[in-house]
Amino acid sequence: MQGKLIAIEGLDGSGKATQSLGLCQELQALGYKVRRITFPDYDSPASAPVKLYLAGKYGEKPGDVSAYAASSFYAVDRFSSYKTNWGQFYREGGIIIADRYTTSNAIHQCAKLPREQWEDYLRWLFDFEYSKLGIPEPDGVIYLKVDPLVSQKLMSGRYGNDESKKDIHERDLVYMHHSQQAANYCAETLGWKQVECCHQGEMRSIAEIKIDVMRATKEILC
Repeated sequence: MQGKLIAIEGLDGSGKATQSLGLCQELQALGYKVRRITFPDYDSPASAPVKLYLAGKYGEKPGDVSAYAASSFYAVDRFSSYKTNWGQFYREGGIIIADRYTTSNAIHQCAKLPREQWEDYLRWLFDFEYSKLGIPEPDGVIYLKVDPLVSQKLMSGRYGNDESKKDIHERDLVYMHHSQQAANYCAETLGWKQVECCHQGEMRSIAEIKIDVMRATKEILC
């Protein structure tokens, strides 16, 4: 009876919330039993270390906290969510659409490490969360591919051009560039389904992207 878990990934500002919500609505209209989850789960006490980290309480730059320490903050948040929120629904055959998942650690924490350490880190990460903590591994990952300059522009608009509202990840352009390199590496080596969200330096329409996301989803569910 175990269900399906699909993770929607991408850089900040890539449209993960919009596309994951639209995907859930479309699957529900087709008769699927679906639930959408988001990470970090800011309503949960388990996300407290994540909020402190992103607010810069452990250091003003992403690299001030090691990839392994930061990974543990997010992992505990996911473990708590699985145990208290969506685990039973998933085990009873439901489809989970995750706006971010363990795969976000893969993107954002690899960005802190030298390229030659990525393979070892990813091996540790997936063993830690899927084997040691026992949360489900995704059946598929859909990567919304967006140029970092475009995502920065979108985020600035989201915050009314108030740069102080961005977290330590969002306001660090060098880190965002490294995150894109890590995301592209993960997408290629881990077999993620890639959806190109930009055309000629601008975002494609939500409707156009949604068609590609749904096509990728159907391939995962088959």
